Amino acid sequence: MITNRGLLGLSLICGTAVLWSAALIVALAAGARPFHSAVTIGIAALLTVPGFAAGILANRRGYRTRAPRRLWNLASWVPPHVPVWAAVVAGAVFFGFWLAIVLAFTALDGNPEVRDGRYVLQDHDRVVEVSRLTYERQLDHEQQISLGVLGAFAVGGSFLCAARATDHEH
Repeated sequence: MITNRGLLGLSLICGTAVLWSAALIVALAAGARPFHSAVTIGIAALLTVPGFAAGILANRRGYRTRAPRRLWNLASWVPPHVPVWAAVVAGAVFFGFWLAIVLAFTALDGNPEVRDGRYVLQDHDRVVEVSRLTYERQLDHEQQISLGVLGAFAVGGSFLCAARATDHEH
């Protein structure tokens, strides 16, 4: 079992992943690409996955949960000692990442590829030649989707680790 200090540390690491993913999504939306896609997504994954996994395991073992009692009741999803404001903030940030994912999906026009030195978008059997700017914008949307998913998981990991670490009854 992970100690409270370890859970708080993992919560902070997931919090860093939230900030990293959010900052990069904003940068991509502004047209900037500060790092290569593999670097940004790799760092986000390294910061997110351990804390998310630890948060799930700690809460499942600690609270012996299986499913919420009522789907519409916030108290069914959040441990009783966690302040409502913390759950609302986590929910709002999670929704922000979800919105970034949806907006990026709606902006996708196909799979960006380079064929014979030309930039193209492939959508099912249709292939359309596009400018380099359009090609790069589509790559940015794909990166935004990945960062949005990892950011949403990081919110969950941060919240779950912090909730379990601050429960003084265990």
